[in-house]
Amino acid sequence: MCDKPNVIVVLCDQMRAFAAGCYGNEFCRTPNIDRLAAEGVRFEHAVSNNPVCTPARGTFLSGQYSRTWQGDLSNPVAEFGYICAPDPIWQRVHCKDPTLPEQLKREGYDTALVGKWHVHPAPDLLGFDYKVYPRVNHRHTDQIFVDQLPPGEVVHDWSVHYEADKVAAYLADRGDDPFFLFYSISPPHMPVGDMPEKYLTMYDPADVPLRPNVFVDGEMYHDEGVFLIYLWDYLYYWYHLPEKSVLPEGFDLRHLTALYYGATTWVDDMVGRLMAELEANGLADNTIVVFAGDHGDNLGSHHTWNKGRMQEESIRIPLIFWAPKLWERGVNETQVAELIDLMPTLLDACGAETPAGVQGDSLLPILTGQRSELDETDAMLETCGGFLGIRTPTHTYGMAIDLQQRSITDENYCFYDMREDPYQLSNLIGTDEQAELAAALKQRCLDWHRNTPWLKETGP
Repeated sequence: MCDKPNVIVVLCDQMRAFAAGCYGNEFCRTPNIDRLAAEGVRFEHAVSNNPVCTPARGTFLSGQYSRTWQGDLSNPVAEFGYICAPDPIWQRVHCKDPTLPEQLKREGYDTALVGKWHVHPAPDLLGFDYKVYPRVNHRHTDQIFVDQLPPGEVVHDWSVHYEADKVAAYLADRGDDPFFLFYSISPPHMPVGDMPEKYLTMYDPADVPLRPNVFVDGEMYHDEGVFLIYLWDYLYYWYHLPEKSVLPEGFDLRHLTALYYGATTWVDDMVGRLMAELEANGLADNTIVVFAGDHGDNLGSHHTWNKGRMQEESIRIPLIFWAPKLWERGVNETQVAELIDLMPTLLDACGAETPAGVQGDSLLPILTGQRSELDETDAMLETCGGFLGIRTPTHTYGMAIDLQQRSITDENYCFYDMREDPYQLSNLIGTDEQAELAAALKQRCLDWHRNTPWLKETGP
């Protein structure tokens, strides 16, 4: 056994915290994630600093806000392609400072990526040695992978299972050196219609509970085009395939949510397999496992879909640190943990140096029980939907921003007391309620916006 702990970060795509049993969901079955939470340290309040794929993933790898590591707040559509990245970007125009895998490599770690990438530039340039990742995002069947296969060979098995097989093979082949594995699972991100039958039929739509904020003026959210995107993603809106362009009769938000929960349980089964492989290979006692989502899913709340907004369904993610031999189990409810904190936390736990450019904070003092919260308990947020703001353990304050001009267009967009209004149904902005706190949070957002640098070079 090596002296330094191994590290596995399991990052699933578009899983909001509210989908897991350990976060209070009594309907969706997530026993393996719940086991991690019961044996590890779970953060009740954890957020994605920018709830959209590329910015969120780069934030985790770089320890920097998306404006700093990437230079903008959205998925880089023009350069990278929305649905497909057949040729990874081989120029380091983004993420220019040392990354988490690069820092761990300097400490003697083997580094591996298995699963979805969706980051600028190619993983080879950011410190990964072993790489297996899909060439096409948002597809679970007939996938083409970047790995040891001949170019263009199609994997006809479920891509999620193929990736799990690759993880198992990687863990079975570990030597004496410590390793860092980024295991990136694509579900429950759409297409939720592209799953094994087991998960398609696992939950009865008639029994599905819905969040109260999916109703506006008594009407449940419904949008046929959006539902088709959830079902088939780019097969619907990019290729316009006729068989993917008609909703099943009677399909509504309860049916969609049932499929989303089926995809979530699919993720949970892969987590169970990962933990079994760790045990089988004698690695469990010396491995830190982090389970998180890159962002959430609005799934009809406030009659919105997808992500990228200043609302709980977009920003709240599960975040669990599992290492029973290192840390006592527990639940933290006073610190807002962030994706940006993962890099400094893991480097700290592995005895590695944290680069000067990292903007997150190490959560290790909380994990070890030395503290219940850091000096700064809040999280700063920015979104591709044109918002920036702050999430404290008790409140959310948000502003609107012009993404092209990088200027604030509305300093008084939203203010919610999350203790009294967890579904964000009562915007307190412009009222006399808690006005002093609102003014203080507003000023913190303005100061952060003014002092947090943007990457200047964003093109190849």
